[in-house]
Amino acid sequence: MPDYTITNLSDVEDMAPRFGIEGGSFRFPRTNVDAERTGFAHLKLEPRARQPFGHRHEQAEEVYYVISGSGRVKLEDEIRDLRAHDILRVAPTVTRCFEAGSDGLEIIAFGARHEGDGEIVQGYWAD
Repeated sequence: MPDYTITNLSDVEDMAPRFGIEGGSFRFPRTNVDAERTGFAHLKLEPRARQPFGHRHEQAEEVYYVISGSGRVKLEDEIRDLRAHDILRVAPTVTRCFEAGSDGLEIIAFGARHEGDGEIVQGYWAD
């Protein structure tokens, strides 16, 4: 494996259709750049779109950086506002789910890679 890899995000598969997600794109470029120990994702939600499920981990702490837009995040029973350039750290066992505001929401997520560590929580953010 080379000492570095360069990939354009537009060349990474959008996983939103596989997860049944409408109103956004979800790209996980870890394998495209040959990252072995670091997991990361690019999440983009259209205005007022919400992830259809939450997720949590057993081991992986995650850090989210809001690139642009605004919205909200549900962290267990608490809902917090987010805006461009906010940085959010989430402990592994905390269930989280994102909702875009009127201008959409674009996020990069980073965390240590733990194979098979994620758990999807269906119906997490019910109105």
